[in-house]
Amino acid sequence: MAQPPSSLIRKVVFFQGHVQGVGFRYTTQRIAKQFPVTGYVRNLNDGSVELLVEGQAADVDGLIREVQSVMADYIRSTDVHTSHATGEFASFGRG
Repeated sequence: MAQPPSSLIRKVVFFQGHVQGVGFRYTTQRIAKQFPVTGYVRNLNDGSVELLVEGQAADVDGLIREVQSVMADYIRSTDVHTSHATGEFASFGRG
């Protein structure tokens, strides 16, 4: 695994609300294709959705903002954790 450039960040975002069974993962993946980012989006057993995304800060934040805007009717709360990118992903997918 190659070391990611230090300018890359990782954000793990947990979306709570009515976020499963409404096309949330599909929509997030479609939006992610508009940004040069890697990572995944997946449903969690507690009914929330986890988004893990790595890339340049502007791209990561742009993706998150767009998901929050498009899916606003379904999101009750959002919890974001930021760290250094690991470079472990080659693309963006659904889990």
